[in-house]
Amino acid sequence: MEILKTLIWVVNLISAITIIVLVLMQHGKGADAGAAFGSGGSSGSLFGATGSANFLSRTTAIAAVVFFATSLGLVYLSGGGKSDLGVMAGKVEHQAAPQVPSGAANNKPTGSKIPE
Repeated sequence: MEILKTLIWVVNLISAITIIVLVLMQHGKGADAGAAFGSGGSSGSLFGATGSANFLSRTTAIAAVVFFATSLGLVYLSGGGKSDLGVMAGKVEHQAAPQVPSGAANNKPTGSKIPE
């Protein structure tokens, strides 16, 4: 079971790093304006002008799905669903006995309307 958890951790970390790298590689929406004035070069790339954007966004989406799936898998394997109390499962409540001052237990208040 520990080998499976370790394998899922490794896949989770690789997918997280992949998401970071892919997001940093993508151009923003405003980057297309610069290409119109001659700073091109992306049109001759491996995927074409818009092919790289589609490839990067699809790969990012796949990496995100893998990341969330491995995160949920780690929660399930760590025993997250065993208790109904969640983080309060280990809390132990102790009720203290009521503190009554000595000698005050037998005294009745004067002028009270409590029947005897």
